[in-house]
Amino acid sequence: MSTTRRPTAQRREEIADAALRIIENHGIVALTTSSLARAVGLTTGALFRHFDSTEAILEAVAERVETLLRATLPDADLPPRVRLERFLDARSAVAGKHAGILRLMTSEQFTLALPPGAKRRLRAAVAETRALVTRTLADGQAEGAFRDDQPADALAVIVLGTLKMLAFAAAVGGAPEAQSARVRATLRALLERQAGRPKRRKA
Repeated sequence: MSTTRRPTAQRREEIADAALRIIENHGIVALTTSSLARAVGLTTGALFRHFDSTEAILEAVAERVETLLRATLPDADLPPRVRLERFLDARSAVAGKHAGILRLMTSEQFTLALPPGAKRRLRAAVAETRALVTRTLADGQAEGAFRDDQPADALAVIVLGTLKMLAFAAAVGGAPEAQSARVRATLRALLERQAGRPKRRKA
């Protein structure tokens, strides 16, 4: 077992990241205090010097996911096209590094196993992501950068589906660069306002 002392905040983050790796590789049922302690080189007793309970550990996992996802949110002042591209880049990269996030964010079974506070955090993160994408698309429509024959929230479904595809590819080892580029090019084509099509007038 490791005897190296680290700052509490750093150790808690390491424990949360180790929990995400266990969830990624073996599912949430494999996340036990003993498996987690082994993963970070601590005794179970030492683990509970950092957390009061297993529920507190799961809350920390949700908080860590929330922090990682928020770090991928782009500057709201960027042009909509750039904002969307940077978001897709950052979010798929995080999913590739922390594949457990993808399981937690896309599986209702996993979220049902979490304590109430952790579930609220993850659901809020999903809602925040959807809101960001919808707002970015609406901003792009207002500028004529994106097609406006469909409402922004409908186009957001396409973007979020593409994001899941890119994130999954990153999580399982990455798609070839050419394949990823084709996916992105297809998304751009789907969002593009057709040349010569007049901008829709608001009622």
